[in-house]
Amino acid sequence: MTIKKPVAHIVSHTHWDREWYMPYERHHVRLIELMDVLLDTMERDPDYRSFHLDGQTIILDDYLEVRPEMRERLTKLIRDGRILIGPWYVLQDEFLTSAEANVRNLLVGHHDAARYGPVAKIGYFPDSFGNMGQAPQLMRQAGIANAIFGRGVKPTGFNNAVSDSAAYESPFSEMIWRSPDGSEVLGVLFANWYNNGMEVPVDPEEARAYWDAKLKDAERFASTPELLFMNGCDHQPVQTDLPAAIRTARDLYPGYEFVHSDLPSYVSAVERASDRELTVVEGELRSQRTDGWFTLASTASSRVYIKQANTKGQILLERLAEPAAAFAASLGLPHPTPLLVHAWRTLMQNHPHDSICGCSVDEVHAEMMTRFAKSRHMAEPIVERSVAYIASNIDTARLVGDAHVPFVVFNFAGASRSGTVSVELDVARRAFADIGPAAAYAAMEPVRIAAGSVIDHEGSPVDADIEDLGVRFGYELPDDKFRQPYMARRIRVTLSADNVPSQGYRTYAWRSAESEQAVMAPVAAELEEAVVASVDPAALSLENEYIAVAVGPNGSLSLTDKETGEVYRDLGVFENTGDIGNEYVYVQDGGRKNLSTDALSAEVKLVSRSAWRTTVEIVHRWEIPAEADALLEHERATMTHLPDRKAGRSAQTVPLVITTLATVERGVKALKLKVRYENHAKDHRLRLRFPTDAAASGVHYADSIFEIAERPNEPAAEWRNPSNAQHQQAFAAVDHGKRGLAVANIGLNEYEVLRDGRGTIAVTLLRAVGELGDWGVFPTPEAQCLGAQEAELAIIPYGGADGRYAAAQEAYAFQVPWIAVQTDAHAGSLPAAYSPLSWTGERLALTAFKRGIQGEDRFYRWFNMSGAPAKLALQADADSEWYLSNVLEERLGVLAPDADGILRVDVRPCEIVTIGRKLL
Repeated sequence: MTIKKPVAHIVSHTHWDREWYMPYERHHVRLIELMDVLLDTMERDPDYRSFHLDGQTIILDDYLEVRPEMRERLTKLIRDGRILIGPWYVLQDEFLTSAEANVRNLLVGHHDAARYGPVAKIGYFPDSFGNMGQAPQLMRQAGIANAIFGRGVKPTGFNNAVSDSAAYESPFSEMIWRSPDGSEVLGVLFANWYNNGMEVPVDPEEARAYWDAKLKDAERFASTPELLFMNGCDHQPVQTDLPAAIRTARDLYPGYEFVHSDLPSYVSAVERASDRELTVVEGELRSQRTDGWFTLASTASSRVYIKQANTKGQILLERLAEPAAAFAASLGLPHPTPLLVHAWRTLMQNHPHDSICGCSVDEVHAEMMTRFAKSRHMAEPIVERSVAYIASNIDTARLVGDAHVPFVVFNFAGASRSGTVSVELDVARRAFADIGPAAAYAAMEPVRIAAGSVIDHEGSPVDADIEDLGVRFGYELPDDKFRQPYMARRIRVTLSADNVPSQGYRTYAWRSAESEQAVMAPVAAELEEAVVASVDPAALSLENEYIAVAVGPNGSLSLTDKETGEVYRDLGVFENTGDIGNEYVYVQDGGRKNLSTDALSAEVKLVSRSAWRTTVEIVHRWEIPAEADALLEHERATMTHLPDRKAGRSAQTVPLVITTLATVERGVKALKLKVRYENHAKDHRLRLRFPTDAAASGVHYADSIFEIAERPNEPAAEWRNPSNAQHQQAFAAVDHGKRGLAVANIGLNEYEVLRDGRGTIAVTLLRAVGELGDWGVFPTPEAQCLGAQEAELAIIPYGGADGRYAAAQEAYAFQVPWIAVQTDAHAGSLPAAYSPLSWTGERLALTAFKRGIQGEDRFYRWFNMSGAPAKLALQADADSEWYLSNVLEERLGVLAPDADGILRVDVRPCEIVTIGRKLL
């Protein structure tokens, strides 16, 4: 019987961070050099057979941008299977990019790779700071049966060295990784990191010492004789003499087979050789069984302004531009597919883990803000043009009489909702072409505007405020002629919009008052903030049909859920601590004193009250330490191990004035908070605390990537870090019995459920630090985030586990802006209130309504928020063919509606479902 030799699979690669400890273009220069050498080496030496191009196709774009003449040479090597590309567009941080952004990343990566040759079906997550629980399901839907990753399972310490522990989640580097829906892939951990085969020696003496150690390390964790050695590291140049080094190894170790391999070959070999029962690991891989110091979760709060810009950019594309454009295209407007893809690409260039995590040098993040703006500036016109075109197809004729101005309110959230909406309307205009700008202004200034009123599409009155904004400049850019500037008399209408359908709209109109009514006075900018100092304390309460809120002397909030009778107290207390860590890791200062606004008197005053909305202003005037003490500079300069740092906070203080606007709106079961402040301090963290008094269950829930993840309140026994901060997308929630509290956010990706007996959700608003960290000394003064800051949150009470999914829908809607557009009187094919997507499904969340990246088909995506089966019912029109699809927008099988025209789809627990629609 022949015993098979162990096989050393040497996989050449480079892990290419586009930007990190140097700005993008400095890394870009080195990339061009690397790729030039790679092509030359592969063409010159047929024994240099394979190179893994880091799983991200953006490298191809970056290289060919400078070296377009290399396209043919590069393409040939890809088609010959020697350079492996895809499946991603960029190597993103999974937890800090949205569910749909992760899908766009896969979709664009596959689409781009296919232009060159085969797509490497390798689920490549080499340096992700933790891995999303739904990754196996996403991989399976993309035709990928494996996932190769660097973090999340085995205990890892400083510089990614594997540590000994009796609590390994898997005894091998190979395991079965299972998603919450049951999807499974072969998981492979880089147990000795993705550089364990770098710089292989050619010299026999050096090679023996090298391989004696490397083979032992690999065999320590491997479940089969197939051993993986990654020949490369971060920005690692090509090892051009690798074939010679492999020949040396073969001569020295006849008992092993050394091959210049690739990841698909290695994975296939492992699958064939596996004869042991592998451990099944389930859900999120966040290094839960480690000491907690180097999980890098604190990157969720580094440079919060980056996260806020990203969240708003994602919402703009996936929740506004894509559905609006798909809706408008169904009415005949050409679909802007290339523009949307370009806007997504630009946004995703900010999604690599060292970029979106906020853990790079200052120049990187300055360029990121420009990219965010560029993506936004492309997406906004798509939204504006699409909603204007939809409005032009709505029959508004019956709404309009003398001096009526119709407008349309759009709701692109995933569920029907109510809320407060503002829209600016031009009630009179005068074009420059007629009389010039000065005369146009003079013509508009005396126009009389009485207060008027607002009616809905049925002619019923609607609660609204109308403000005269005076004369404003405006312009149009017609498709068939030169720009058309004008002066307009403009008003702002703020109304209560009720039950606007998801992905649809309702039509309203401003109706002028009779001419004999009093003329409106222009509203001064400060009028909204005007307050009577001696207001009755009862007037400072906020209440609607769902909740009642009282403000305490220290500015904390007490909220009563009218549906359950449960009361939540001490909400909205600010906490401040020193931070002597870096962009990767929060480390509290040596003094370990937690400051808070518990005992601080707040200034509280009424800002506005109407039949549908009340806003109260809360001001905290606080003195906090100005920075860390002098010891921190020494600890940074000497790269003192983070858990060993001792620096304290300075005795000098600076003012921290925090202004919070707390708002309750009719029809919305949430207390909305808008926080503004000027940060003058360094080396500190600012959080808001929300006690739930619902911690008895021992678990909490966080919105993650296509799942509401259940996480323990207490970390594992191995956890030593005093902080247990974690990632969230739209919200974090705690519930037990009849109590439940969710805290929603816009771009505040870090929270912690405190081990304080009250199940307090602490949301990080700011983390100010002065160094990058990691392997060198890289000062980052802009990471101190000095200057104006703001944050938006919402407190959502709910009735325990049964109400959790309704609270989730409220949190998702909180992130999605209302869109309102003025139109005119015209006939149209659309009714005055309508949605093109009619569906039901308890515990299902809609995440996508879009047109495909290729062709004209439309796609709709949901995920099951719960661990129980669900049923999707979708109204299907007869002029379409409906089919089951996947995240790559591929056709999987025809779906047939029933006799009532309803598509009925059974949805497994935690399943992601995509449905395609082809117009016949």
